[in-house]
Formats: sequence, structure tokens, C-alpha cells
Amino acid sequence: MDARASLRLGIVGGLGALAGADLLNRLVQVTPVRSEGDHREILFEQRPLREPVSPADPDYQPAHRKFYVYDTLARMERNGCGAALLPCFVTHTFLNELREELGLRLVSMTDAIRNHVAALPQPPRKIGVLTSPYVRKSGLFDGLFDGGMKVLYPQRATEAAMLEAVYGADGFKTGRRDARVTEPVIRALDELRGMGADLVVPGLTELPLLIEQLPGAAGIPVLNTATLYAEHALALTGAAARRPFKVGVVGGVGPAATVDFLSKLVAGTDARRDQDHLKVLVEQNPQIPDRTENLLGGGTDPSIALYSTCKKLERGGADIIAIPCNTAHAYLDRIQRHLDIPIVSILTVTADHIRAAFPAVRKVGILATSGTIQSGLYQEALEAAGLLPVVPDEAHQALVMEAIYGPQGVKAGRTSGLCREQIVKAIEHLKAAGAEAAILGCTELPLIAPEPGSAAIGQLIDPTQVLAAKCASLAQAAEHGPHSREV
Repeated sequence: MDARASLRLGIVGGLGALAGADLLNRLVQVTPVRSEGDHREILFEQRPLREPVSPADPDYQPAHRKFYVYDTLARMERNGCGAALLPCFVTHTFLNELREELGLRLVSMTDAIRNHVAALPQPPRKIGVLTSPYVRKSGLFDGLFDGGMKVLYPQRATEAAMLEAVYGADGFKTGRRDARVTEPVIRALDELRGMGADLVVPGLTELPLLIEQLPGAAGIPVLNTATLYAEHALALTGAAARRPFKVGVVGGVGPAATVDFLSKLVAGTDARRDQDHLKVLVEQNPQIPDRTENLLGGGTDPSIALYSTCKKLERGGADIIAIPCNTAHAYLDRIQRHLDIPIVSILTVTADHIRAAFPAVRKVGILATSGTIQSGLYQEALEAAGLLPVVPDEAHQALVMEAIYGPQGVKAGRTSGLCREQIVKAIEHLKAAGAEAAILGCTELPLIAPEPGSAAIGQLIDPTQVLAAKCASLAQAAEHGPHSREV
């Protein structure tokens, strides 16, 4: 059995009901099978779409259709669909808007048409299109075909009569099949033939069904766009979908550190315009219990809150998770084993950065919360990188905690004055103990670090900056190959 058969496909019905059901039928018909087990798994969803203005109206705008389609696709994505088909040409005018916001592959009907026409042994010179005023005005078909093929449309009055035959109160969509429906369509086809069209493309998804009832009446080749779309979808959906890389951020631990991380992520991204920046999903949850209080023995365990936040990011389509809180990494191992996407360890990337950027450094001081120090997180990461950790003595560790948590500390909103003076004293102490560099191992500490060159130590390492750079590099690497889970 073809391995692609395991891919669940979604069909957005309700855009028109006849076209949706027709596409489902054709998809089943064109699937090569030897047994029932070879058919694709298909999720077909149809709900009534009520719009104040008909798509046949010259003043039609698709705002309601956009929201309906987005909501339906989002449900399909949550239900495990890997790709979706949209039997509606209006929807294809905003297909790229949907692609930017969704993780599942959206199969293009216009790609199916263009590829088929390009493969014809004798390409047409003029292509007639029967579609709605909105699609015509959008230019969806103009420029779709290569080789200078000219796109033709019927006269407005002819187009209006055809649309009434399809969408009107007694039209094809209501079940009528007599001459009052077929004759306006035949007139539109005759008019396109008279304009020199070599081929007609139905730009209304109901037309393939209707035109099949007119054998020979058209007098001109007409593409069966519904069958082409079904065949194209089957051929296409075996390949892995490529979507924009998304960074998930566990925010609120603490809030100022989250803003600092995001700022550094933006600054560290190679971008020339807004659209070149990374997709970022932030779950800002300041109610996550304090990590240091728990590690020191008296506070609430934050594991569930951290895990819940990570799972929300995972469900939101994140490819990696960044936690701009050093102390929270004491819980990383227990959380990571229950996730399907990696948490980028601020500890590991910081130790690796020091080793690579400052090869002469051997002793590295650690400025962090007492919880981080007692957990041994940075000590282990530094030793794994071949570096020697240096931690403050009890008195200077108390200064670091005061600079972070005190009434004049950074978590209270201070970024200068006493808290900065306390950190400078701690840095001087680490240098006296032999440290050649120091890690600002609490994500609020970069906010109160001394100015570059003013510290009494060789290098001050900002893990937030290093983490942001690593996330940006992973995203850039993903743009040139499959999304990697190796971080």
C-alpha cells in the first residue's frame, strides 16, 4: 500500500455544498486501490455558511468566508489532518493568508490547473474562464498560465446570466437541471469560443458537475477542474509540508525577562522586512510558582504549571521551546520526556558558547539565584564543556539574591542604583576567586548588568542573548532543510 494513504486529508465543505460533495466523490474515485484499506483517511466537514451577500454579487467581499474557512481548517489541524482541500475559487484568492497562520498543507486548485495546462501536448493560445465577479476582479487567473497564453472572460451580461443559472433562486444549486440552467452556461461557452478560446477553465466549482450533463454541447474543450484537483491532491500530499518555523516561549518567568528575550530574538534575526522575522508564540504565565522558592524547600512545585505552558506551545504549532528563566531549567528533564518538541536548554547553549567564543577561558563565575546554584545546573553544564565553575560565597550570594528579589531589586522593577551596585560587588568577588568570565545566570540580571568594559572581570556572558541567537540559528537552519529536533 502507498505510504501516503496514511495521511489524513481534510475537505472544507459548505463553500458550496454540491462542489464539496462532488470533490469527495472524485477523490475516492481517482484513488488507486486494490482493497478498501488503500483509500485515504478523509475528514469532510460541512457547516452552513451564511453570507449577507452572494459570491455572484459584484459587490461581494469574502470576510465571513475567510473566518469560516480558517475555523474549519484549524479544527482539521487539531484533528490530525496533514493537508486540506478547498473546493472554492473565492477561497483561493486568500489561500496565502491562510497558509501563514496554519500548519497543515493547503492544496492549491489553481496549481492543479496550471500544471495540467502546462503539460498539454498542444498548449492553448487563449483560455476562457467562467467565474464570479470577485474572482475575476482578484486576478486569480490572470498570469496563471505560462507562455503568453491569453485569458478571456465572457461579457458581463453573459456572465451575470450564467451566475444566475448556477446561484439563483431556481438555479443549479437548488437542484434544477433543465434548460433554464443549461442554456445560459452554453451561451457563455459559445461566447468564449467566438472570442477565440481554445480551452475553457470553469472558475466556479459547481460547473464541472453541470457541464458533464452537456455532452458535446460546449463545442470546445472544457477542463474538469474537480477531477484535476482530486488527482493533484493525491499526487502532492505524499511530500512533507514546509511551514514557517515557530519559536514557542514560556513567558512570565519573569515578565521583564520575557520582554528582554523577545527583544534580543528580534535584534538577532537577519531580517530586512517584517515578514523576514520569526513566528513566535508566547504563553505569558506569571502565575507559574516561583522556582527558587520551591528549590530552596518551601515553595509550591512549578512542574505542572511549566508543563502545561509547554504543552500549550506544542499544541500551538511551536517547533522548539525557549524558557527565558535559568532556574526553571531545574525541571527541564522531567518535562522534556513528555513533550514531542525540544526545549532549547539555556544552560547547554551558554556553556557551549563560552567554550567556542572564549577558548582561553577556563574558570567561569556563576551569578544566579540560590535555587539555581544549589541545583548545580550551571556547574554541571560548565563541567560538561570542560570549564571550571566558580560560585559566590554565602555573603556575596546574599547580595545577588537581594539584587534580584529585594525591594530595590530587578523583580521589583529597578534597573539601576543599589541592585546594580550589588551585582558589581559580586562580580569583583568572583574575579578575586579566579573567574575569567561570569554568567549572568538569572534572566533578569542582564537588565542590571554593568556597562560593557566597566566590570572588574574579563567577560560577562548574557544567557538570554545566547539563547535568542541559538533559536534564531535553528530557525534559519530549518529554512534550508527539514525542521531539526536536534538542539
